[in-house]
Amino acid sequence: MNQQNDFSDAEIEAGRRLFAGEWSFLSAASSVASLPPGQGLEIAFAGRSNVGKSSLINALTGRRSLARTSHTPGRTQELIFFRACGPLVLVDLPGYGYAAAAKSKVAAWTRLIHDYLQGRAVLGRVYVLIDARHGLKSADDAILDTLGKAAVSHQIVLTKCDQISEADLAGCVEATRAALRKRPAAFPGTIATSSRTGAGIAELRAAIGRLVRERTDVPGRTPRSG
Repeated sequence: MNQQNDFSDAEIEAGRRLFAGEWSFLSAASSVASLPPGQGLEIAFAGRSNVGKSSLINALTGRRSLARTSHTPGRTQELIFFRACGPLVLVDLPGYGYAAAAKSKVAAWTRLIHDYLQGRAVLGRVYVLIDARHGLKSADDAILDTLGKAAVSHQIVLTKCDQISEADLAGCVEATRAALRKRPAAFPGTIATSSRTGAGIAELRAAIGRLVRERTDVPGRTPRSG
């Protein structure tokens, strides 16, 4: 389900090294005007509120508290940027769907997310996180529509896969693949992860590492979406 055979041992190790550095907070943006200058290659994480974006970023970087986690949906209210020494920048997007805030604020976050996704030249890929216990929901359609129309490279990552049975996880993976067949702009592979057990984290690191090499190893090429 994680398509583990797609990654060589060397790619798994390269992914580990990519995230082994000292990660730190870079910037926070509450509007397009306050976005940091585009440098390196940005990988963004999107998903419904409380889907586990911050926990996944912490698992990828091996830091327990790099990204702030909360049991209250809607606590991440800005685009949060993190960086280590290399070219990679991680972006934690505000959750969409339910959020414990005024509707006007939620609408503003949603506009910010969509503006960022459509206009960020250094955005390399968006990982859309889906809770494996619930699968794709109607709230995910708007973000997937935006990514498809903007031709931004994106892929589904299932979270909390340790909280359901193997049979239910297999069903969720198949249902997700079936839905993505109607979205040709989406990357076809699905990675199932658990921030608690570490399942799928090595494969996700390897996938990001492969993308970083593809986008930065071409002489004269500027990282961009697509």
